[in-house]
Amino acid sequence: MSLADKLKDKKVLVTGVTGFVGEALLHRIIGELPGTTVVAIIRPKGSLTGTDRMAQLLRKDIFKPFYGEGTEHADAEALSAARIQVIDGDLADVPELPKDLDIVVHCAGDVSFDPPIHEAFTTNVLGTKSLLERIVDTGRPVHYVHISTAYTAGRRRGAIPEASVDHFVDWRTEAEAGMAMKSRIEEQSRSAPMLAKFRKDAEKLHRRAGHLTAAADTERRRTEWVAKRLVETGTERARSLGWTDCYTFTKALGERVVEEFSGKLPTSIVRPAIIESALQSPHPGWIEGFKMAEPLILAYGRGELPEFPASPDSVIEIIPVDHVVGAICAVMATEPELNKPEYYHIGSGSRNPLTFEQLYAGVRAYFSKHPFDLGERGAVRLPVWKFPGGDSVETMLRYGERAHKIADKIITTVPRGERTRKYARELDVQKRRLDFLRRYMDLYSEYAQAELQFIDDNVLALHNALEGDDKEKFACDTAVVDWQYYLQELHCPSVTESMRRLDVVRKKRNKALAESAGVLKKVEPSEAKVVAAFDMDGTLLSSNVIETYLWMRLPELDGRQRAGEVGAMLRKLPKLIAAERKDRGTFLRTIYRRYAGADLEELNQIVDEILAEHVLERLSGAAVRRIREHRAAGHKTILITGAVRPLTRPLEPLFDEIVAAELAVDDRGRCTGFLSGPPLVGESRAAWLKHHARQTNIDLSKSYAYADSHSDLPMLTVVGNPVAVSPDVSLFRAARASRWQIVDWKTPSTSSRLELPGVNAR
Repeated sequence: MSLADKLKDKKVLVTGVTGFVGEALLHRIIGELPGTTVVAIIRPKGSLTGTDRMAQLLRKDIFKPFYGEGTEHADAEALSAARIQVIDGDLADVPELPKDLDIVVHCAGDVSFDPPIHEAFTTNVLGTKSLLERIVDTGRPVHYVHISTAYTAGRRRGAIPEASVDHFVDWRTEAEAGMAMKSRIEEQSRSAPMLAKFRKDAEKLHRRAGHLTAAADTERRRTEWVAKRLVETGTERARSLGWTDCYTFTKALGERVVEEFSGKLPTSIVRPAIIESALQSPHPGWIEGFKMAEPLILAYGRGELPEFPASPDSVIEIIPVDHVVGAICAVMATEPELNKPEYYHIGSGSRNPLTFEQLYAGVRAYFSKHPFDLGERGAVRLPVWKFPGGDSVETMLRYGERAHKIADKIITTVPRGERTRKYARELDVQKRRLDFLRRYMDLYSEYAQAELQFIDDNVLALHNALEGDDKEKFACDTAVVDWQYYLQELHCPSVTESMRRLDVVRKKRNKALAESAGVLKKVEPSEAKVVAAFDMDGTLLSSNVIETYLWMRLPELDGRQRAGEVGAMLRKLPKLIAAERKDRGTFLRTIYRRYAGADLEELNQIVDEILAEHVLERLSGAAVRRIREHRAAGHKTILITGAVRPLTRPLEPLFDEIVAAELAVDDRGRCTGFLSGPPLVGESRAAWLKHHARQTNIDLSKSYAYADSHSDLPMLTVVGNPVAVSPDVSLFRAARASRWQIVDWKTPSTSSRLELPGVNAR
């Protein structure tokens, strides 16, 4: 009797139908089991109901042969109405189930290898328990088919039988402890020592920008730490008990739950190995999303996976998804006895092993014939794996991580410039590669070094029992797979196809970006009131506070006093640089204290008579053009600077308003060495802009800001059009992450930073 006859008039509940295996199973049932109806539990997502998500699923290309094209929306709905019943719900709160179910196939689960421990238990253990309780409530002897994983065997070696996993772990105790970890780690993250660490790390990076910016980063670090610790805790608990990771650990405990219910429900436990693209159905090479091997294959093809911690003769248990689905359908048609769950390994290593050396050879052969193109640099240079062993690969990775850490520390302290930013970009690329390698080495090293042989006699018996053309429709004998053909002609082409399409789009985008690099978007007039806020030092002109202080002070001093003042500033320079990195407001106050005793009117006169020409010579021509464009568009131009007011006098014709540091004076008009109010730095600039916008009905979402320093991050964040101008490394990275415009406004070559204007003029 065919499977279609055996499963005719059966109602099958499928969980996880929107996942990889669930989708393939739905496709097989609709196409090859015409008398079988499906009930699907689908979790609502956003504004989409479960029914909406099923409709989206059925509009995918693999389902079109079942209803044709042209009126696909209506036909998909008709197909769904005839063969599929959708129930909104998920494993966290399993809804009441239909009373006429015959079979339940539980495909849903957390399939990440490194989930947070509480989430893994919620889905793989407690969710399974809730589903089983609902099935029992139907009052029918429903055949329960549980989709697990072959790696529930854990860190064992040798032959693994198709039987219950022998272990001593109590699932109830572990589930209770795992679920409690979320609150325990949250509480730990809020302890004084941990909060102090997060805060100090955040302030080290953001203190120049301000306390609120540092506070936001502190909370980001705390939440990321919690997430990381939940993952680490799950991994370590799993390995302490003999499993590779939290995924296989909780799937093994989920099996214990299933075994307890096998006295009430006829039960089958299906354990696939590493599920990859289809051999035949829905079509050769069909795959959705990235599974276990895909990130590694793509990384190798891009030349970014120099080695892998596997033994060349170790076996990797790959199984095509259609063989998994074929076996599941065959299992659905069996009739297990109560208290005697049946186990099925769906793997390839027992009778048709694929070694890591063979996998490497197949993938390398494919990319040698079909390399990724790097544009001007030509084809990717493929790494040559020598399989030095896990310890050697770990040593190589640690060396790379240490070298990157040192280089990154250096790049954040050297003077800014285009070359510095180029090195920063290269370091960021290297960091992404190192993080990728670290993540996948940690995840996969256990699997790569496993020496397991999954016995699959029960699955082979299922295959051999298939009658007629069912042996082709529901094939599950992996001995027929030609691995080199599969890798080079089916799998690698499928997993690289989408990436190659993205590469075409990326090349076009990168070309457009290269052509427009440094070219600002056109300033457009707006019906709303718009401001364009500009920083001065480092943005409009290549100067800094120490330079401009010397410009202002030296002209009024005689030769000996000038030498003394320059010498004093040089001696204080290391402390001043350290102070500027710690708190820009304190740094500015330290510099401006040296104005004590200076006549304010005389400073204004020095600027007007001596410095004005020098300041204007230092102005970037691109900056001046941009300011004029904003004024022509009707935008209000504002200069916001920590420089003292006298120094801004040459720039007054360019701006509608100038906000600068005001030197306090005594009743004789002499500077006291203090300011009349706090300097506008960091978050103060953002606060001033917000207040000004409220008072004058400015639309900040359409406004602009231009700055060069990470301390200006808050000001750039509050406007809709932020522009990083010749930024330091920290701002450069923030701008790239936020996809802000980045331009380089160069100082005219006629000006020199060593020139001290007017020292001989008085």
